[in-house]
Amino acid sequence: MTPGACIGNNYALFSQGMPHSGMNIAGKNIANPTSILLSSVMMLRYLGLSMFANKISKSITKTLDDGKVRTVDIGGSNTTTEFTKEVILNLEW
Repeated sequence: MTPGACIGNNYALFSQGMPHSGMNIAGKNIANPTSILLSSVMMLRYLGLSMFANKISKSITKTLDDGKVRTVDIGGSNTTTEFTKEVILNLEW
């Protein structure tokens, strides 16, 4: 669940921190999307959109801390879609 980024003089690339992990569950709608969501948070901060980054980050943290919706790879039985919907529900606008 580690975010990742490569930032150079002329570019910035944001992706999950461990791009080859979880290959055995790819395409099954069971992987936890936290690393790519956190990479998106880093991208928003890079773009100067900290307000949005903070809201999404807090929502991800709340979702994980609540523990009601967990994907299989972190000990739950929910889908990637269900986890993502929970993150969206936890957004505080």
